[in-house]
Amino acid sequence: MAAQINPSILSADFARLADEAEAVRGADWLHVDVMDNHFVPNLTLGVPVVESLARATDTPLDCHLMIEAPDRWAPQYVEAGAGSVTFHVEAAAAPVRLAREIRAKGARASMALKPATPIEPYEDLLPELDMLLIMTVEPGFGGQAFLDIMLPKIRRTRELISKHGLELWLQVDGGVSAATIERCADAGADVFVAGSAVYGASDPAEAVRALRTQAEGATAKASWACGH
Repeated sequence: MAAQINPSILSADFARLADEAEAVRGADWLHVDVMDNHFVPNLTLGVPVVESLARATDTPLDCHLMIEAPDRWAPQYVEAGAGSVTFHVEAAAAPVRLAREIRAKGARASMALKPATPIEPYEDLLPELDMLLIMTVEPGFGGQAFLDIMLPKIRRTRELISKHGLELWLQVDGGVSAATIERCADAGADVFVAGSAVYGASDPAEAVRALRTQAEGATAKASWACGH
């Protein structure tokens, strides 16, 4: 199974976003963190920047909405050019309806869970999604240390995906680096958001390739991937 590497522009130079997107050409997606200073204690960017970025790069945009009222705002990010839109279940009023609306507008629908949010209550929602995001840090800021205590949650989520026979991507975001990506892949993740591990490298494109090689190597040995 192919691992996907999604560099996070939260760690990029915001004054040079088009150049920073080009610097990671070869990445699977460009991860765009949208924060509203309400759901999380930080403020980043919104629809106009996503529209501009979508015009400036051929790499598809994976928008992670760390915002209140995603039911209202998420569809606008599809219209702005996002190929995948992630909303937080803790903030969504009607997650199934929202996922269906995102899909109907032509994007992949993804749902994110903060570290303290269990996956089990949302098992029945999984068929409505294209991707599930397990946060491996508290959302809001880049550069945080990876939370190893999230590995069992990743494993449980992978087991639920397999139980239902779903083609559901499992993404991890937070502290993903050369030191942690193999543990995430072994636990069941197949989509990896990496910020400082990519943009802090002297050659971001090579960092993407190296992380993908690590993840694919770990996946090949992982028990969950056997038979796929």
